[in-house]
Amino acid sequence: MAKEGAHMTEETEFMIDKNVGKERDKVESSSDAKEMRAIILTGFGGLNKLRITKKAMPELQEGEVKIRVKACGLNFLDLMVRQGNIDNPPKPPLVPGFEVSGIVESVAENIAEFEVRDRVMALVNYNAWAEVVCAPVDFVYKMPDDMTFSEAAAFSLNFVAAYMMLFEVANLQEGMSVLVHSAGGAVGQAVAQLCSTVPNVTVFGVASSSKHAAIRDSVTHLFDRNADIVQEIKKISPEGVDIVLDSLCGENTGKGLSLLRPLGTYILYGASNMVTGETKSFFSFAKSWWQVEKVNPIKLYEENKVMAGFSLLNLLFKHGKCSHVKSVMDKLLRLYDQKKIRPVVDSLWALEEVKEAMQRIHDRVNIGKLILDVEKSPTPLMANDSTETSEAGEEEEEPEGDNDSKERMPFIH
Repeated sequence: MAKEGAHMTEETEFMIDKNVGKERDKVESSSDAKEMRAIILTGFGGLNKLRITKKAMPELQEGEVKIRVKACGLNFLDLMVRQGNIDNPPKPPLVPGFEVSGIVESVAENIAEFEVRDRVMALVNYNAWAEVVCAPVDFVYKMPDDMTFSEAAAFSLNFVAAYMMLFEVANLQEGMSVLVHSAGGAVGQAVAQLCSTVPNVTVFGVASSSKHAAIRDSVTHLFDRNADIVQEIKKISPEGVDIVLDSLCGENTGKGLSLLRPLGTYILYGASNMVTGETKSFFSFAKSWWQVEKVNPIKLYEENKVMAGFSLLNLLFKHGKCSHVKSVMDKLLRLYDQKKIRPVVDSLWALEEVKEAMQRIHDRVNIGKLILDVEKSPTPLMANDSTETSEAGEEEEEPEGDNDSKERMPFIH
């Protein structure tokens, strides 16, 4: 999918803002051009690299569905993208985000699966945080009638990833045990719900103690993230666990492998330990990789253990497994219709509140998914706004990390 604005220069942030302004003037001068609001990442770094601006709506291409967006998902991966903390990120300026829900506005020719006004959710390769998105038809799914737009934006990425890791990579079966880190997050809560659909599965959850009261009923055993997990789990299950789902990386890798039973599966699907502040820290990055257990293939062979990695977005956009993901989505929607699973939404934020929403994830206080609600009006700041306007009408950036005295209260769903 072509990335809009790739022609803009990147010499300075001033030049980026200047070019965005020129693009806006050009759009306004055309009588038949339409604009939309979008969140733009002007460069890699802190929260001040995010901008709300107007830009031309995407044009529908062959094989695509145009969606009027109602809600967008916000993930920990989006923080890593903002920091430039991923492999081969696209060059900014870019529109972040990977999942949306909304209403079909138009469809390309020869597409019979969707009609105008259908309620849908979609996975996209960036460009999600905008009022309008064009997505390839293979990545678009119809919403159940009783599913809200905020639930739909919280559903596709997290539940598909959780399902595929549990049932297709690790082959979860009756009577097994699962250890999931970040049990209070959106993936963690999806894992817990899916485990409950299989008889006699024991779920060991790890989360900050502040989240325990809210998620205690979703897991079998719950531990504080600072506890000695290996010692605590082996008190309950001396042989260890069958499956470890690790979104942290770093020193947790060695601990997870030591807890695996014979024929157990360890799955790495994230590296949130590499995000220790608002901006990318090369020291934290190096420290996390240094702490990763150096896995000896011979040791895996001798101990009958399996180690795997999982990235849903790579599976879709690099490996072309959209039909496989569609079959998984069909299974998940049946579970939703049976009321066996339901996404947990932490809070709703306006597009203008994306910085505060990201800070909530930085602080690791969310329980479930944060959602950008396109139709929500921003809540007035408790102090001065985080984006100030000069007399010339241009936005002035505040210093990175200067958010301590300014806070919006989220709408808790």
